[in-house]
Order: sequence, then structure tokens, then C-alpha cells
Amino acid sequence: MKVDATVVTGGLTAFADDAVTAEKAGYDAVWASETQHDPAVMITLAATRTERVTLGTAITVAFARTPMTTAMTANDLQEMTGGRYVLGLGTQIKPHVTKRFSMPWSRPADRMHEYIRAVRAIWDAWATGERLDFRGEFYTHTLMTPFFSPGPNPHGNPPIHLAGVGPRMTAVAGEVADGFMAHAFSTERYLHEVTLPALHEGFARAGKDGTGFEFSGTALIATGNTEEEFAESVQDVRRQVAFYGSTPAYHPVLELHGWGDLARELNTLSKRGEWDAMGEAVDDEVLHTVAIVAEPDQVGPALERRFGGIAQRIPLYAPTGSQTDRWGPALAHLQGVR
Repeated sequence: MKVDATVVTGGLTAFADDAVTAEKAGYDAVWASETQHDPAVMITLAATRTERVTLGTAITVAFARTPMTTAMTANDLQEMTGGRYVLGLGTQIKPHVTKRFSMPWSRPADRMHEYIRAVRAIWDAWATGERLDFRGEFYTHTLMTPFFSPGPNPHGNPPIHLAGVGPRMTAVAGEVADGFMAHAFSTERYLHEVTLPALHEGFARAGKDGTGFEFSGTALIATGNTEEEFAESVQDVRRQVAFYGSTPAYHPVLELHGWGDLARELNTLSKRGEWDAMGEAVDDEVLHTVAIVAEPDQVGPALERRFGGIAQRIPLYAPTGSQTDRWGPALAHLQGVR
């Protein structure tokens, strides 16, 4: 099993530092998130300071860009990293796409299906020199002159992984992507009853059996080397569960467990800006069902119980930046799982 590090915040220099630390510690990949910085810049900085570790985005906000801009950036990062790049895409949610990025939003699963096919069509045109002629419902790419074509990438095209929560987007991943990134706001029950059936539906549509497809199992993790660290981590993760739980797109996860009232309460509190109250609304039962809450030496076994037999890679994830100093026992345990 591959074990990765996911870095959400901390700054550009901190990400590059964390990538170096993760590579030395034996991690298989380091993932950059698009939160406060452009993940392409983060990957570029890390590429100049690492040699072995895979570098990917988890995620790049697809709908904030056109397929052409994404294809170009990903192609450059694949070359910059020497073939170590993974293009991880996600939709974000409608308010961020329309109000933060001022980009269109409609039928996200259908749009993403077409988006990924458009990116691949652009790469194919560069690789083969054949005319670019992609005509879809959402995107049209029909102009590519030799001056603007970078030509074939010496390392080939990067794999595309797609993040999702709902069954329609998950099925899209199974159909047109090379991997699926399970959202950290999932539960073991949700994975088995919703995610996996949808993924296999996508495989069936494409006539695939899933061979070579990578499932990344991510979970929110609360842990710490001291009582103070542990308590702080639990508080951070509780707030993150509340934040995700307030978003209507993620409500099905809570509703599956009979926590629909909590989902609606969190959404109301978020609209009022009552962030502290949101965290307080998430009780221990919800917290422990959604997140992994364990001492450092028990994080690995807990992740194995949740993702064993499902995931090919597990990104160790904390909402407040890298905590690679706490992941040693989990890294050793999971890399020994076959």
C-alpha cells in the first residue's frame, strides 16, 4: 500500500520543506491542495528540491480553469517533475466556482466527464500533431497551431485522478479517470454503500475491470504526540467535520447515518458565521464515525480497518497543514500492508 502526505496549508516554502521531509521519511507521494496558493506553484517548488516522491494536486479546482489551461499546466508539471506528477481534479462547490472564481457552473458530473475528455484530447493533439477537434456541450477546442503546441511530453501524459463524494461524480471517475480520491468527509459505511457501487458503475460504463485504477482513501485524522497536541488536533478536526457537514453537497454522508438534522443545523450556523457553535454541534459519535481519532501508534491500524482491501494509496491528512512528525508509526504500519 502506498502512503502519501497531504499538505493543506502552511505556505509555499513550507510545502516545499514538507515535500523534502516526506521524501526522506519514505512517503510515496506528496499532495498539494488548492486553498491559499496555486498548487502548480507549490508542485514546481517541490519538484526542484525532490527526486523520487510523486507530486500531485488534491485538488486542482477544475472549473476555475478551462481544459486548455489545465492541460498546459499539467503538461508542464509532468515535464518539470520528470514524470512524477499526478493531476488531481475536483469541482469545488458552486458558491466558490461562481462567486470566488466567477466561472460557470452547471451539471457538475456531466461537465467534469466532458472536461477530462477535453484535456485528454488536447494532450493527444500535442502528442500526435493531429488536428485538435474537440466539440462538446460545455467546452469546444478546435484551434491548435504548431507555434502553440509543446509537442509530445517526453514523460508521457500524467495520470488524472478525480475527487468526489456523490455517486454521480464517483461514477465519472470510474469511467474516465485513472484514479479516485475519496473525500475525507466519508465514513466506512458510506464508502461501502455509496462510493464503491458508484465506482464500479463507472467501470462498467467504460468496459473496464478496474485494473491499474488507483483508489486513494483519505480520512480526517486527529492525533498527537502529547496531550496538548492531541486535544488541539481533535478540536481542529471537529471544526473541519462541522465545516464539511454544513455544505449541502456533503449532506448525504450525514443523512445516511440519520444525521440529517445536524446537517441542516450546521448549514444554518454557517450562514450566520457561527463557526465556534458549528464545532460544538459535532458530538463525539459523529466525530469518531467520520474521522480517525487515535494515538499515533493506532492511526495505521484504524486506517487499515477503514480502507484495507479498497485503497491502493492512503494520503495521511490533517486540516491544519503537515503533521509528518506524527505519522511515523502509521507510515510504517501501512507500508507493510499488502
